[in-house]
Amino acid sequence: MSFATDIDARRIRRINLPLPIRVEHCVTKEKAMNEVTRLIDVSAFGAGFNLQHPIKRGRLVHMTIPLSRQLRNYDYDEPQYRVWGLVRHCVPVKENRTEKYAIGTAFIGKHPPQSYVDNPARLYEISHREETHFWHIVEAPNNPDESNLPKADRRHTRYQIPVAIDLELLNDVGKPITKETTVTENISLGGASVFSSLQVNIGQFIRLSSEQYNVTITAIIRNKRLGRDGIPRLHLEFFDKYFPLEGIE
Repeated sequence: MSFATDIDARRIRRINLPLPIRVEHCVTKEKAMNEVTRLIDVSAFGAGFNLQHPIKRGRLVHMTIPLSRQLRNYDYDEPQYRVWGLVRHCVPVKENRTEKYAIGTAFIGKHPPQSYVDNPARLYEISHREETHFWHIVEAPNNPDESNLPKADRRHTRYQIPVAIDLELLNDVGKPITKETTVTENISLGGASVFSSLQVNIGQFIRLSSEQYNVTITAIIRNKRLGRDGIPRLHLEFFDKYFPLEGIE
């Protein structure tokens, strides 16, 4: 192995380094999540850590880390390394008897693409690694072929089943302003399509409750559409936790 290749291999290898990390995640153009946690592992090309809230695979996050200069690709003399990353997987884990979410990211560079600035909800996937040592990303297709990916790295399977739920539309301070009882058209760990006649806008927050599964989840409305049967649907992305699918899978 050449000296240059040996250095590159060491930079790729993940190091267990429990440094503090600030993770920022734009939910919409108006709302962002900000959480301080600790690294589980890191390399020059990506990082792993646990968060209290899930982040959908394919989303972009902004990370601030006091990383050593040997693992940086720019800003070598700055006290903090600020880098954008693509979420590659998000799986529930137990940490001190509390459910958290293990996030794995791939570094994409100092700035996000313009398409992300226009729409922070856009999903991306890796196409290749650049000569700059960052991962190059492209917008993800709506229905990608993920059959060759490990289960943890796939988008969540949707189950075409009706689950009885209550929906509460939330105002800007998180208080319910209207309520509806309905059922899901389909549901996954991270989201659902639900039949709904609520007058809502894309980007609003809604609370979903299921007595059957003993769960209450805050979700964001990602889309709304009228089905061929004339019944309106809402497409929800779960915001603060996954849906417990143990009784469904």
